[in-house]
This record gives sequence, C-alpha cells and structure tokens, in this order.
Amino acid sequence: MDSFYIRTDNLTVGYHGVPLIRDIGIRLDRGQILTLIGPNGAGKSTILKSISRQLSLLGGTVYLDGTDMREITDKALSKKLSVVMTERIRPELMTCGDVVSAGRYPYTGRLGILSDHDREVVYASMKMVHALELRDCDFTQISDGQRQRVLLAKALCQEPEIIVLDEPTSFLDIKHKLELLTLLKTMVREKKLAIILSLHELDLAQKISDIVVCVHGDKIEKMGTPEEIFTSDYIRSLYGMTNGSYNTDFGCLEMEAPRGDPQVFVIGGNGSGIATYRRLARQGIPFAAGVLHENDVDYEVAKTLAVSVISEKPFEPIGEQAYQKALETARRCREIVCCVKEFGTANEKNKELYAALQKVT
Repeated sequence: MDSFYIRTDNLTVGYHGVPLIRDIGIRLDRGQILTLIGPNGAGKSTILKSISRQLSLLGGTVYLDGTDMREITDKALSKKLSVVMTERIRPELMTCGDVVSAGRYPYTGRLGILSDHDREVVYASMKMVHALELRDCDFTQISDGQRQRVLLAKALCQEPEIIVLDEPTSFLDIKHKLELLTLLKTMVREKKLAIILSLHELDLAQKISDIVVCVHGDKIEKMGTPEEIFTSDYIRSLYGMTNGSYNTDFGCLEMEAPRGDPQVFVIGGNGSGIATYRRLARQGIPFAAGVLHENDVDYEVAKTLAVSVISEKPFEPIGEQAYQKALETARRCREIVCCVKEFGTANEKNKELYAALQKVT
C-alpha cells in the first residue's frame, strides 16, 4: 500500500520530446497543500500539466493512490482529479451556474443531463465558495475574483480527491487572494483534499503550504516544509536576487539598503522603528539603528536596511559597550530620530542615549 496519495517517480517533463525538468520526485498525502515556487519560466506550469495528464510524460511515472496514472481511464481520473489553470476561459452565453454544472461531466453521461443529486452537488459547491449569488450571472461579466471562485466551484463539482491549480491568485487583488487561499485551506481541512498549486507570492506560499517544492534550472532543487525552505539566503539563491532581500520572519521582500555613511540615527525597538527604517530606505537616506536586542522585531528589518546596527544580546539589559558604540555612531549623524515612546528596564540605556544626544544637538 502506497503511503502517499500522489507521488512521482523519476519524472521527466517537457515539450515536443525536449526535456525541461528531470528526476522530479514529489510526495503528497490527502489533507495537505503542496506549492511549487521558483523563477518565471522555471517549469512550474509544465510540471502541473504533466501531473494532471494535460501533457505527455517524457519519462517516469505519476502514481495516484498507488496506481500508475496511465492505467486510469479519463473518466475515472476526472472523478479523482480536477484542474484549475490560468488560461482565461470565455464560455459564450453561459451563466456561472452553467459553468459550475459542467464540472459534473464525469457523472452525467453524454447528454449532460443533471439529476437531482447533481444539482445538489452544484448548489453545495457554489455555496462552499460563496458564489450562490452568481448562479444566474453571465460568466463573462463577472470580476476576476468571482471568476476564480466559480472555477473552483466547478472543480469541486467533480468531487475530486486532488485539485491542481496553476497560479490561482494571478489576477486577484489582496482581498480575493486571501479569500481564495482561505477557501483552499477550508477544503483541505473539511474534505481532506490534496492540493497542488504554483504561486509567485512567497509570503502566501510560506503561510499556506504544508510542503514547498523549489523549481530551479532543470531540476527540483529543494523540497521541504516552509520552515526549511524560507530562509533569506536560500530565497536569494533560488531567485538569483541581486538587489534587496527576503525577510523570512515577516514573509516579505525588503528593498536594498541605501549606501554611504549614515546620516540619521534611529532609536527604535518593539516594532516602533520599522516604518521609519523603510521610509529612510525609500528616500535613499543611509541610516544607523540601535541599540536593538537581537530578538526584537525591529532588528530583523534594521539589519537589512540600515548601514549599521548596534545590537545587544536577547533578554540582556543594554550594556555599556553597546551604549558607547551607539553614542559614537549617532554623534557622526546629522539627525537623531527616537521612535520609542516608553523605555523599559532592559531598554534604559536607550533612554540615556537619547538624553545624551539631545544635549549635544
């Protein structure tokens, strides 16, 4: 008995007989979300189309519930696997209800006549994705976010055990991205589906995925949990980043730090300095930051954007050495900005620092 619901063995994919990616080994169980990430053109869509049998394999095998997928008939496969790709379909003269109903094709026979049970499934699928109010709307006249919900309902109508989605958030605004991914999480939890998708938004991939697969060059470079994959150094390497960085803790990109001697010294802590760090970086003004404890949220942003950061060990009161270094650095700056409203016991030296700098200015 195969312990994974879907797995690939030495898979090779490509177009017109030309291999693009070789030796693809993917393992996924029901109740999990697997996300493909990687640079544009890396082959994420090719992998998805090959796994879902839209492209012929150039080598290897895809196993579904322990069975070679090539041994499964099209009709049987469509009851187990559904696909939502990025291509914008434009069905003429079809309501959203008609589009969703088309997902029942594996069950309705050649004439496509819906039974009472089929209608119940259509209703339940549209309800689950909050699209019931769209049933009578022309599919070509609704928004991108609404269209994705309808297509997801269509995929659900197949009553699959696995759903494959290619860049499902591509045309969506922030609100609809979050709505869609929340729906996917709900479906995984309530229906124990297996979901494979590709995403460009690293912050979303980091938050939604159980397994992350990194596509780079002609191979799967790395596979693991988000905690294993999303490190600043590895994301820089995967995407060949030469400017800026990826902040693992916040799950976001940071711009490149301004260059030059620091002109502004920022006293921050407990998140109070982040907005100032980013404003100065946006304006191209080099700055120094301190004194920050190395477990402070400010420290994670400051070490990326500041010319220099004066820091102290976690949970330790700011010591004399860090204080003197901060004082020396700040005195060389033309401006002092204090973002802290209240100073705690461990932060007492920053209060002393600010008072000393005010006397100088």
